[in-house]
Amino acid sequence: MYRKMKIILLLGLVLPGGLARRWGLTIASFQSHSRHHIRSSCLKVLKDETTPLQYSYGEGMDQKAMMESDMLIAVDKCDNPIIPADLSEHLSKRKAHEFNKDQPRGVAHRAFSVFLFNEKDELLLTKRAESKITFPGVWTNTCCSHPIHHMSPSEVDTNGDYPAFPGIKHAAIRKLKHELGIEPGDCPHQEFRFLTRVRYWAADTLTYGQNAKWGEHEIDYILFIRCMDEPKLNINKEEVCDHTYISLPRLKSMMEEEGLKWSPWFRGIMENVGFEMWLDLDEALRSNSKYCNSDIRYFDPPVEHFASYNLPSHGQETGILKL
Repeated sequence: MYRKMKIILLLGLVLPGGLARRWGLTIASFQSHSRHHIRSSCLKVLKDETTPLQYSYGEGMDQKAMMESDMLIAVDKCDNPIIPADLSEHLSKRKAHEFNKDQPRGVAHRAFSVFLFNEKDELLLTKRAESKITFPGVWTNTCCSHPIHHMSPSEVDTNGDYPAFPGIKHAAIRKLKHELGIEPGDCPHQEFRFLTRVRYWAADTLTYGQNAKWGEHEIDYILFIRCMDEPKLNINKEEVCDHTYISLPRLKSMMEEEGLKWSPWFRGIMENVGFEMWLDLDEALRSNSKYCNSDIRYFDPPVEHFASYNLPSHGQETGILKL
């Protein structure tokens, strides 16, 4: 026991912040050359652990800390990962979501949206906590987040992994546990169905006004799963402030009600593909579903999510990371 504790403490002195915090450690900062030098040896030690890093994700971290330590997967418009030569320069969650006149659509990165249904084909709808930095207090699908670098199991897929995309499903399992307390065994990896991808961007003007400093720009993987036994929830109040299972007709009615806020990605997904696939849920959940495709459907956000610095001259290349 003493030796294991000593090893963990030593790793806390050398691991990059993203890795260290998944061991429940907090580290102020590291020099880039130090992180690069130790990466291989640290990952070797981590692979020897019996508990996947995904199970301890977020322990002891608040929203600001995760903004700095989560390293997202930057992508081009075809969803090919953009990997910097220096691995210490991966795209932080904070950098990806910063919006301003010099970065008017943030930086395009990979994301996922989980739609979890119960045996009555009702969707588990969630409301993002008011403590969230981006798009707080909006209703959205069950779980929306990002695959990140340095996780075990790996969450980094390539286009060659279509249609299985195992990494994105590992990320979904990790965040369902972190946000809703859903145990991995209640949403098995093999039960997730990847269906399609959408690409969108949106400035968070509803929260921060016309000069919004935060937003989203994602290639978003749509994942459906049906749980015949509703999973037990243990809500993380830092992530989710309300939730409900809802039928398709009730959701359509709810989305027309005044005073409710909705995430721009959820509205876009539902209007483009979501309602159609939900209406044909048995087919959508088939292993060789007709809805499963390698497309990336692009849409701009509703006009209320255009900030003052979003110009007509900006196109689909805007927001793609340039190395």
